[in-house]
Amino acid sequence: MLPTPTVQTITRSDDEDEDDDIDFEDVVIEPAASSAATPERKSQELSLDLSAHMAAAGPPRPDRRKAISREEKARRLEIHKVHLVCLLAHVELRNRWCNDCQVQDALRPLLPQKTVAALLPRASLNQFGRSESLRRGLQEAKDLFRLKFTITERGLWRALWAEDEEQLKNYQLPDDIDTVLEKSDFIEAARTLQGSRDVGAQLFCALLRSVGVEARLVCSLQPLSFVSGAPTMPRQRQAQTPQKQPSKAELYAAAVAKHETKFPEFHAGATTPSARRRLGHPHATGYRVPSVTAPSHSPSSSGAQGPRTIRGESPFPVYWVEVLDAAHQSWHPVDPLVTGTQWKPHALEPPASDALNSLAYAIAFEADGSARDVTRRYAKAYTSKTRKHRIDNPTLTTAPSNYHPSDPTRDPAPGPRWYRRLLRRYNRPVPTDLDQIELTELAAAEAREPMPRNVADLKDHPVYALERHLRRHEALAPGAEPSGTIRVSAGGGGKAATVERIYRRRDVRVVRSRERWYRMGRVVRDGEEPVKSLPRRKRKREGRRGGPHRDGDDFFFDDDDDDEDDDDPDRVGLFGDAASGFTPLYMLEQTDEYVAPPVVGGRVPKNKFGNLDLYVPSMLPRGGAHVRHPRAAQAAFILGVDYAPALTGFEFRGRHGTAVLDGVVVPEEAADAVWAVIQGLSDMEAEEEQERRSRRALRMWSTFLKGLRIRERIWAGVDAEAEAEAEAETGGGKTEGKGKGKEVVNEKEEGDHVGIQDESEDDIGGGGFFVPDEDDDGGGGGFIVE
Repeated sequence: MLPTPTVQTITRSDDEDEDDDIDFEDVVIEPAASSAATPERKSQELSLDLSAHMAAAGPPRPDRRKAISREEKARRLEIHKVHLVCLLAHVELRNRWCNDCQVQDALRPLLPQKTVAALLPRASLNQFGRSESLRRGLQEAKDLFRLKFTITERGLWRALWAEDEEQLKNYQLPDDIDTVLEKSDFIEAARTLQGSRDVGAQLFCALLRSVGVEARLVCSLQPLSFVSGAPTMPRQRQAQTPQKQPSKAELYAAAVAKHETKFPEFHAGATTPSARRRLGHPHATGYRVPSVTAPSHSPSSSGAQGPRTIRGESPFPVYWVEVLDAAHQSWHPVDPLVTGTQWKPHALEPPASDALNSLAYAIAFEADGSARDVTRRYAKAYTSKTRKHRIDNPTLTTAPSNYHPSDPTRDPAPGPRWYRRLLRRYNRPVPTDLDQIELTELAAAEAREPMPRNVADLKDHPVYALERHLRRHEALAPGAEPSGTIRVSAGGGGKAATVERIYRRRDVRVVRSRERWYRMGRVVRDGEEPVKSLPRRKRKREGRRGGPHRDGDDFFFDDDDDDEDDDDPDRVGLFGDAASGFTPLYMLEQTDEYVAPPVVGGRVPKNKFGNLDLYVPSMLPRGGAHVRHPRAAQAAFILGVDYAPALTGFEFRGRHGTAVLDGVVVPEEAADAVWAVIQGLSDMEAEEEQERRSRRALRMWSTFLKGLRIRERIWAGVDAEAEAEAEAETGGGKTEGKGKGKEVVNEKEEGDHVGIQDESEDDIGGGGFFVPDEDDDGGGGGFIVE
């Protein structure tokens, strides 16, 4: 009999962060204090009206945002991915519409021949001349299109999360939402030159392509955010209390002000010298300046009047165009409607305070359908700010909680890998020289990004790091030199600001406990001093008062505690670090590869539980072979060779972990024999299964033939016509079961076993057949048993 293996279990440590389960978003936007809004107080007046006192105190402080759990963050991340895929498909479709012949034929007459000639400079011009000709042609084309196109609808805006379900139930789309949904609508917009500003940018791209200019359609995707502190949908304003009726004196003052003569005023931003001063002549005072209105800008002027804007839209575009400057082999942006700029990429990035627009993914689609992420061209702080809002952030991790960091199947950076797979569909089969030049340019733009000057941007920065931001499993390498300093305000109370050192990220080392290194197949050398020590932490338990424990979360959204569970005080008890209350941590340079005791004399080394630790393949002892098969232990037991179950990890359910055994380790010379026995056991199991299927088929045939025999005996002596009439009246006289080998007969004869014949595992006879090695105890079913 195969011996029962000893079940090895461990228990999670209580030293975990109290804030692991729920991250509170304490972002509270205080209302701007205004001195003008403060009512003046008079010394002789004393107000005892509580409502007036509350109104003078200003609006109440907004409530804290709801806490977001790990499950909610993981769900938002998946929704972010789906939304990203849908937006990419949307832009791909619009880019395809820009290549439509009907759209380009409707737009081509807008550009005069002079502008077309400027957009397509002669090859005889030098590099500077061709570049300037292209810029001049784009300016003329942009101004012409800006005058012709009319914005009548609202374009895309940033998708926001709702704080409760009531916001979604009461949400209504704007009346002026974009109505271009089909290709026919897009063609009609090209003919009428009306629509949203997004449609306008798409039509401008089609206009440039119609005359032969290499133009890209660029879209700043606006998916639902997954980060904490992202803006949410604004709440509906509560009904205000009726205001106090104005007094008679206030009504009289308003009536007088209404009939006063109003003189035109000049805005501060539009003030110009007077006409007489601009004449600059001594007798100019006798010249009477005619009253004129503000002239409309001509199409050739650089400040062409923009189209009508929609109230409530972001002052920064979502769609714009990139044009190839063939003279310099570079792409440059052109925004025809919103900002009216060209060759100014940083002018298109909205600020972080813009709740309607966020630059996280800028995707450029070319005429052939290929696409490229060009966010680094437009983001001023891509590494320190923009990258945190993207799915390809390397510090973003989502994985099942029972995954071990040393598991080779675990993806350390699933976000970047997923994003690369997403954009792989839009890559060219063979990259061109222009693609290589652009990739080099984008990488150089990212490398030129200066050192962040605030603490928040230095957190999880790929190049720089503060010592305060190091995780529990991170430490500075000995002898690390600072690259700069940052002054951190100490807050109120008159405390002086402190100066912290900024280090290079390459000087940060990953540190782990002895047991953690052991699970990765390494051991700490004797005499090594720990780099740092982790104190034992208290864990807040929710299950003591009847609440559920949070230890068994299926996913974790980790930004600071990736490996801390594995660095908590020794849970299995291999090294005895838990007794001191501190866990010493060591660097990779302080460890050596673990060498397991070899297999000697056919005896496999085992631990105190009778298993062999095999967390990584390098822990396999010399002279041993790992047989990974569910029947490996049975095969080794049949052969009588020594074996040890291979312990490859632990599977946690709550705070308790159970050992995961994957196959066995046997002597190397017995591996082939074990595999042969496994094959024999598999063949025997297949034969038994085939025999069970044959017996099941025989039982079904037995039931079927018994039913036929009973029917034959019932209708014996009845002619065919009477039998047909009886079957027509009674519907055949029987009801056949649906696929379960059952049959109900309505008529019975004494002495016959008539009724429901149910399929069962018990042998009820062969029904006229002979079952091997079995006695036919169920009768012959009408047949003669010899």
